[in-house]
Amino acid sequence: MNEVKTPKKPMMFYYGIFLAVIILFNAIVMPLLNNMRVKEVDYGTFIRMTTELNVDEVEIQDNQIVFSDKNGNFYKTGLMDDPALTQRLYTAGAKFSTEIVQEMSPILSILLSWILPMALMVGLGQLVMKKFTDKAGGGNSMMFNMGKSNAKIYVKSSSGIKFSDVAGEDEAKENLTEVVDYLHNPDKYKAIGASMPKGILLVGPPGTGKTMLAKAVAGEANVPFFSISGSEFVEMFVGMGASKVRDLFKQAKEKAPCIVFIDEIDAIGKKRDNHIGGNDEREQTLNQLLTEMDGFEGNTGVIILAATNRPESLDPALTRPGRFDRRVPVELPDLKGREEILKVHARKICVGPNVDFSVIARMASGASGAELANIVNEAALRAVRRGSKAAMQADFEESIEVVIAGYQKKNSLLTDKEKMIVAYHEIGHALVAAMQTNSAPVQKITIVPRTSGALGYTMQVDEGNHYLMSKEEIENKIATYTGGRAAEQLAVGSVSTGAANDIEQATRLARAMITRYGMSDEFGMVALETVTNQYLGGDASLACSAETQTEIDRQVVALIKKQYDKAMTILTENKQKLDKLAQYLYEKETITGEEFMNILNS
Repeated sequence: MNEVKTPKKPMMFYYGIFLAVIILFNAIVMPLLNNMRVKEVDYGTFIRMTTELNVDEVEIQDNQIVFSDKNGNFYKTGLMDDPALTQRLYTAGAKFSTEIVQEMSPILSILLSWILPMALMVGLGQLVMKKFTDKAGGGNSMMFNMGKSNAKIYVKSSSGIKFSDVAGEDEAKENLTEVVDYLHNPDKYKAIGASMPKGILLVGPPGTGKTMLAKAVAGEANVPFFSISGSEFVEMFVGMGASKVRDLFKQAKEKAPCIVFIDEIDAIGKKRDNHIGGNDEREQTLNQLLTEMDGFEGNTGVIILAATNRPESLDPALTRPGRFDRRVPVELPDLKGREEILKVHARKICVGPNVDFSVIARMASGASGAELANIVNEAALRAVRRGSKAAMQADFEESIEVVIAGYQKKNSLLTDKEKMIVAYHEIGHALVAAMQTNSAPVQKITIVPRTSGALGYTMQVDEGNHYLMSKEEIENKIATYTGGRAAEQLAVGSVSTGAANDIEQATRLARAMITRYGMSDEFGMVALETVTNQYLGGDASLACSAETQTEIDRQVVALIKKQYDKAMTILTENKQKLDKLAQYLYEKETITGEEFMNILNS
């Protein structure tokens, strides 16, 4: 569960408390201090002291008598019905006064009523601030360190992540290895007149290992390493972010040679514009960062690393040569890279014999490094649940399904009719894929519901890496997506809601063929759609007229209908095999690709 933090009180709240304490002190404590000088006695004692001629001054008030003795002590007693009191006091030689108890001196009054409470409040504030400072990790208090850098400093890290712990990004590691070598042997580069880039920008999708690569540089370089997130520069007060940038680079220059790593730099590095009411604080911070980076000389030994998954949003002044000279793509790993990443993470767990990581890597097509690490961990957890001391091949294969589709829903029971419809649906996908050329082989078919909401799925696994897709391959893929709906229509004469995700995927592919890939006979090689945030899923927006958009929609519908008809033709021609495979899947619930092909070819 996420910790729920108590909202911070505004400063006026504390000022109000401070003022209330001073008012209460003057209204309650000061009168008590004055009253502590007067001793209360009974009326008999007052008469006795009068008889003994030990009364010096007397003040008769409305409800009490205040008097002093010859030694200067003050007393008070209640007022009684005594007609002879005045004569008795006169006989005793007492002096009548209007104000016996003198108020304390103005200096003492100010000292007690104002200076003392303020001193107490300042002392209490220092104590509270010290508590906050200790909790914040030594010196990051909000009030006194607002302009200071919050960068975490790792000095000469001899342990932790190394380049050997990072796999699947050989090109990125090669670039960064050169940086580490320059920090260790700068003379080798200076001898030929070469200098290292001032800034290196790591770009790529989330989970591909950008931050891990930076940590690996820290582990390999054995020099001071400053790490900070871009969002930590942005403050509520204008100028504080720029002050943090200055402080960070001041520390870096003092500890050169060193590395400064700014994660998620797009938080402060977005393009500047003329938009009124923009965040002046962010722009000032960016301007200060540009100034500091441009001010570095070639021999300072300070190298800046930054990571982002939105490089297109960065300001051109930040990405120009002289600031971030080198851009290092950290892309999703290929087949060989996935296999190496799995082996790296598998070193942390007990792995059983005969585990084939190449098969697992093929099944995990399109997975990022973070997802592969999660797959290995899920395999270990599944092995523990089975009571095994090592993760087996089946554990890894099941963990891929867990990451892709979620855990099995053991309490979700389908009716016999729904179960048969799902069986026909999934066999429809598999059968259409198997009867077409250039389609990935079927690895597994299941109708066990998953926590992601899927009632079943068909897993296809490519034999190797595919970087290009032909028009025919995309059309076959669309036909495979429509195979589930076509099988339902053919088997039960009706359709269900189970094809929602298939429809979405088929529509996305068909639209991309026409608007982005230039595979339309009418439009040809014309880009009708632009894509932004390519590393964050891609936000597509049409760049054409309304009439063209209408024509695009018409062609998308026609393309999907054509592939649906093709899928329906394939299933109709193989109706007996469809029924036999659907019945087998209905009984088994989960079958392998080998079982599927044996029945199909029998």
